[in-house]
Amino acid sequence: MARSRKGMKQRGFILALLIALGAAAILYLMGRPPICTCGTIALWHGPIDSGNSQHLSDWYSLSHIIHGFLFYGATHLLMRRRPLGIRLSVAVTIEAAWEILENSPIIIDRYRTATIALGYSGDSILNSMSDIGMMALGFLFASRAPVWLTIIVAIGFELLALAVTRDNLTLNVLMLAWPVDAIKEWQGAL
Repeated sequence: MARSRKGMKQRGFILALLIALGAAAILYLMGRPPICTCGTIALWHGPIDSGNSQHLSDWYSLSHIIHGFLFYGATHLLMRRRPLGIRLSVAVTIEAAWEILENSPIIIDRYRTATIALGYSGDSILNSMSDIGMMALGFLFASRAPVWLTIIVAIGFELLALAVTRDNLTLNVLMLAWPVDAIKEWQGAL
């Protein structure tokens, strides 16, 4: 039984990788650039400008780590008896679907009109794969860390991103779903 469970866990991790690679292929077929159109690859892109969502990581990477915390919590509640690898593959499927949707014209246009991301043109494939990887790191962190620590890290990431960029996961979701002009003005004053 233990051997079978370990095999399921490993198959789940392999499936998660294959789902991420499938998302990369779909993004490529959608015409997304493999790397930043600037021709460089940066490990970290700190400025809030057109380089966001083009390199390996930026301030929005914190949001993807929090996605992992949330997906771990949801799969723990809904799929508790399933191996961790299988639950991770479900989380990667959701994150990959978001990356594909996020890079569709309808969401790119929504970001441009409803948020401070006026020049947003979508993610590079490298950044989308990094976002999926950040989510997986958050998922695996949450699987090992006490709940209280995961919550403190999530709040810390939200407050840090808010202080530096005037944006975070909470505001991003709010502004996509129900834009508030006062928040958009406040964010634009940075």
